[in-house]
Amino acid sequence: MATVIAVTSGKGGTGKTSLTGAVSSCLAALGHRTLCIDMDVGLRNLDLSLGLADRALMDFTDVLQGRCPLERAAVEHPDIRGLFLLTAPLTLPDGLTEEAMRGLLRQARERFDYILLDAPAGLGPGFQLAVCGCDRAVVVSTSDASALRDAQRTVSEMGGRTERIHLVVNRVQPKLLRRLHATIDDAMDAAGLPLLGVVPEDSRVMLAANRGKPLILCANKGAAVAYLNIARRIQGQKVPLMRIR
Repeated sequence: MATVIAVTSGKGGTGKTSLTGAVSSCLAALGHRTLCIDMDVGLRNLDLSLGLADRALMDFTDVLQGRCPLERAAVEHPDIRGLFLLTAPLTLPDGLTEEAMRGLLRQARERFDYILLDAPAGLGPGFQLAVCGCDRAVVVSTSDASALRDAQRTVSEMGGRTERIHLVVNRVQPKLLRRLHATIDDAMDAAGLPLLGVVPEDSRVMLAANRGKPLILCANKGAAVAYLNIARRIQGQKVPLMRIR
């Protein structure tokens, strides 16, 4: 049965979009038909993380409003079989309802194993659309206090839509954590969520995006391994947390 996962963050700059693209790539590489839906209307960047900027021509509103079937709007990655992207529009049309979004997700469930929605930062209409039909949610935060506070607010705004909510602490800098006398346990306690993964700060993430390639095609250590571990945990595997030094 297909799983719909909303990937959210309370604030920008947490690396949420990079994580969505990387984990989706890993799920597809592990043999699952995976659809990414960019919900960040007007500020869409998921196509850059996936290297599909020149291929994603139709957006999710084209499907919702009947201008294009999902099969044609969702573009497959040329190098990672089973990885698809449905991009966001530049503007959100009036009258777009949560029920219409849930209808789109029902179509996607029939064709894919995993559907990951890259929600916009913050708690506006795009966030509400992204979480309205999800089975589980991943809240992405850095380890700083303001990001963790915003992560808590994000959880409260989920409004009981799903009880399966996990935390990913992204862009972890070990030296900074030691200087602040902080730990990953502190991050979990502050956000009030179980931990799905820890991802180190890694310049290869930005380099891969600038080259227009998914991270797993460019690296086999650091953040790439952390994202693969998260994908395996989503599958239900028990994988030890990466030790970040």
